[in-house]
Amino acid sequence: MSQNAALGVPAGAPAARRPGTAPAPVVRRRRTPASPYVLLVPAVVALLLGLGYPVYWQIVTSLQEYGLAQQFGQPPTFIGLDNFARIFSEDALWAVVARSVAFCLVNAGLTVLIGLGFALLMRAVGTTIRIVLQVSLLLAWAMPMVAAVTVFKWLFDYRTGVVNWFLVQVGFAGMDGFSWLSQPLTFFLVATLVIVWMSVPFVALSLYAGLTSVPEEVLEASRIDGASGAQQLWHILLPMVRPVLSIVLLLQIIWDLRVFAQIRLLQDAGAPVSETNLLGNFIYELGISRQDFGGAAAVSIFVLLLTIVLSWPYVRSLLKEDA
Repeated sequence: MSQNAALGVPAGAPAARRPGTAPAPVVRRRRTPASPYVLLVPAVVALLLGLGYPVYWQIVTSLQEYGLAQQFGQPPTFIGLDNFARIFSEDALWAVVARSVAFCLVNAGLTVLIGLGFALLMRAVGTTIRIVLQVSLLLAWAMPMVAAVTVFKWLFDYRTGVVNWFLVQVGFAGMDGFSWLSQPLTFFLVATLVIVWMSVPFVALSLYAGLTSVPEEVLEASRIDGASGAQQLWHILLPMVRPVLSIVLLLQIIWDLRVFAQIRLLQDAGAPVSETNLLGNFIYELGISRQDFGGAAAVSIFVLLLTIVLSWPYVRSLLKEDA
């Protein structure tokens, strides 16, 4: 017979506290306040209205026959997945997809590498040179996109461009009158220069802000232990700014995959449109030139899914770091 039964204590009753012992702590569940969720409501509503409705409209339009007649009041016809089957059976689309992905990855990689170089340079130089670099980067970043593209078109003009003149002066006589924008390979070389030049300031300033958070004591201790500059970069600086590096690389991939205006403005200088179109320009050509808004909406949905696929590895790594 147990002690509780001998004393007449019911079986389900809690055990009596011994004299002189502290009472058992009462475990209380911590209540989560509702105010953070209430404060998120306006932002969620604005996000749904600003992004949810356009995505919904794109999905609905991609399932309809929506062309020039619908612009003048004729009701659209539901055709299911016919737009996707028609557009994705064209070889031209897959050529544009391959071109866009390659262009996006090359530009994003170059932008991050050059931006990292500028960030390391600003961390290493003195105050005066650092301020000059920062002001120069800010001015380049603040320059309007149309003005920047126009300047590059002047630089690479086949008649009066400074680039051709300089190459002829240093001995490349064959570059006299060379048209950079009329051939796909050199066209994308100029486009890469434009986009990287406009994107490097954001990456450089963001990475420099991350580098300033690295404690100087850690670097000093590594120098005492005999670490070289390359070892400090690979084993200390880059691991400590990895979150910032991942975010700027993710943003660059998203932005470079959706590039449109720079390519369109360069195409106006006489480039072969069919051989220099990226996804944004291909959607523009479908919707505006061909009046095929259903097909353009189908490609837009594909671009959204492609962006998610390319961004997912970086998003997953960020989620693992925050976990």
